[in-house]
Amino acid sequence: MATTDRDVVLALHRRDPDAIGRVVRDHAQSLYRAARGVGFSDRDADDLAQDVFATFLETLDRFEGRSQIRTWLFGILHRKMLERWRGRQRDALNDSVDESFERRFDANGSWVHPPADTQRLAESAEIGAAVRTCLAKLPDAQRLVFVLRQLEELETDVVCKIVGKTVTNVNVMLHRARLRLRECLEDLGWKGTR
Repeated sequence: MATTDRDVVLALHRRDPDAIGRVVRDHAQSLYRAARGVGFSDRDADDLAQDVFATFLETLDRFEGRSQIRTWLFGILHRKMLERWRGRQRDALNDSVDESFERRFDANGSWVHPPADTQRLAESAEIGAAVRTCLAKLPDAQRLVFVLRQLEELETDVVCKIVGKTVTNVNVMLHRARLRLRECLEDLGWKGTR
């Protein structure tokens, strides 16, 4: 005899270990993959998936079965990812960029040492590896904005909608990402004249 959705919801409300175990088995991997897919590390993606199930169990009494369990879980995942990104964005917004800015620009706002010919560098496999290394070191929110705006070439207003930030916030994050990338590349030996 097949169980109905209502039977599953009732079993979950009773905190039936088999029903809860089935939900975890059926959805843990897809939650993890989704978190990895948007740029979270293995460890953070695993933590997020665990946070989703903890929240699911805490809010289980509110789950009425009107939506699919998968939809409920992914809604929780979305909120958890936003919480993490917001926390990291707050940290990134509090970073001081004055020192980095002053090293790279003169009093008139001109480059002290102009950037290298990026077309020539972008064609190099070596710089590609260096860029990937440096991108991985960016805070998640800055990396997401940089990838969406610079690599995916999405318009600023579209990026704002995706990350839920104002144009000013997105531009600040993009500026900081560019500065950090340049600094990281220079630290790896990619000065403007290589």
